[in-house]
Amino acid sequence: MTTFGTAVWHGGLKDGKGAISTKSGALNQYPYGFASRFEGKPGTNPEELIGAAHAGCFTMALSLILGEAGLTADEMNTRADVTLEKLADGFAITKVHLTLKAKIPGCDKTKFDELAAKAKAGCPVSKLLKAEITLDAELV
Repeated sequence: MTTFGTAVWHGGLKDGKGAISTKSGALNQYPYGFASRFEGKPGTNPEELIGAAHAGCFTMALSLILGEAGLTADEMNTRADVTLEKLADGFAITKVHLTLKAKIPGCDKTKFDELAAKAKAGCPVSKLLKAEITLDAELV
């Protein structure tokens, strides 16, 4: 499977403006820029999008692994905190922290932790990122 996203940019780094779109149309010319990336202004940024992609991918991977173990989640909520840091050679995403809260009937904490770790290791987005990836998983 191959899909795509696009970005259009006009202007310089700090005064420029851009728009991000996805093949599906989920994002259609959604604004992004320096202010939304570094100053907390409205709009999106690449790190936020990577966080959403990682949270979604990990959660789907865990759903697969749960199914293989004969379990089904009533609900799973995942947050991916993406850290962008300035290093000597420029900026880099240095870590992603996944926070998962899940309600899974018939699953104990030991099994849950084992399956969540397996999902973290097997998630395609986790494999893509060279950042440190940590996980806090809570069974509710």
